[in-house]
Amino acid sequence: MSNASPQALSSTRGAAMYIGALLGPSLLLLPGLAAEIAGPASILAWVGLLALSGLLAWVFTAFGTRLGGGAGVAGYAAAGLGARAGRAVGWCFLAGVILGAPVVCLIGGTYVAALLGGGPTMSLVAAAVLLALVIALTLGGARSTTAVQLGLVAILVVLVAVAVIGSAPAARAANWTPFAPHGWASIGLAGSVLMLSFVGWEAIAPLVGRLRNPRTQLPRVIGVAFAVTAVIYLALSTATISALGARAASSVPLADLLRVAVGAAGPVAATIAAVALTLAATNAYLSGAAALAAELRMSRRAADPGPAWWLQLAIIGAGVLLLGGAAAGVVNTAQLVAIPTTLFLTVYLGCTAAGVRVLSGPARIAAAVACSAVLGVLAFSGWALLIAMLTALGAYTWRPEVTPRPATASNDSAVDAPTP
Repeated sequence: MSNASPQALSSTRGAAMYIGALLGPSLLLLPGLAAEIAGPASILAWVGLLALSGLLAWVFTAFGTRLGGGAGVAGYAAAGLGARAGRAVGWCFLAGVILGAPVVCLIGGTYVAALLGGGPTMSLVAAAVLLALVIALTLGGARSTTAVQLGLVAILVVLVAVAVIGSAPAARAANWTPFAPHGWASIGLAGSVLMLSFVGWEAIAPLVGRLRNPRTQLPRVIGVAFAVTAVIYLALSTATISALGARAASSVPLADLLRVAVGAAGPVAATIAAVALTLAATNAYLSGAAALAAELRMSRRAADPGPAWWLQLAIIGAGVLLLGGAAAGVVNTAQLVAIPTTLFLTVYLGCTAAGVRVLSGPARIAAAVACSAVLGVLAFSGWALLIAMLTALGAYTWRPEVTPRPATASNDSAVDAPTP
């Protein structure tokens, strides 16, 4: 093993960076959205996705060890399924970021509207303002650093802890009945949107090359990151149902829990955190998307992963389309969340299918099981699956003048891109 580089990470910092890549603004919305879709039975969707997430962490760790930390999701898919499949996976990831940016901003906008006493219209207006602000920041060259993101995630974890512990006295067993008010199939529907909280497992790959001793450190990093995220997800989802009861189907569940826990100051703190986390996470995603686009040779400035003008226009167009559709009542929040989630699920499908061909031993078995599980979740994605299929098919059949090399991600861009 070579000597540690100046960027070498300790196991503690590696786990912190991985947790920061997993937790994001979606945690502010999805516990309430899942409760709305499946009621108390949504807890089973959380548990099932945590099991799937463990498998994904295993698969991407094996990919990182075998192919090196520089290969991204497109590179993993290309290694097992060919260059065209790699390009399709890369485009699905890029489309997920573009279509996910307005959705993430809607989460922050909803918290702003709830604090100010506004309704859906104010939520959409606030979301549009946040999206415009983050695009302006990226065009101005501003970047959300790893330190800033980790700090915001730490604040989020503290708020979740205060909400869960403080609302415990309000928990009632009666709030868990009826357990599955919308039928058992609703658990699958809840899982198809909850998966947005678990995007980010591929971020382990760039960390491989920065650990002093990957063979001994990786199990610790993965174990700690998985344990922390599992506790946070399960604690918040359980508290949302136990303490809020009929109010669990909320668009601002963390604010409602904090109101129960600490009073009127709770929603204010939740809203400030939601806005800050939304801006930082979306900014990081746009920077990561620009880097991915450059690797796919869609940007003429391949050496400069700064935001390309076409990427900004695509995100503005996505914002107008999605937020406009929500304003017109064409789509609801669950359907908006399902769009980027399905695209990211398609990315995981390609990577796990490639893992079945590239990996060996237990990691290969994990890839096969994960691939089957992802297919199962995709089955509940509804019409959003059509968008993912068209994106993948278009990228697969497109023949660029210059064949794109497999997408890779720099250490900073990959780690700086947290879950939506």
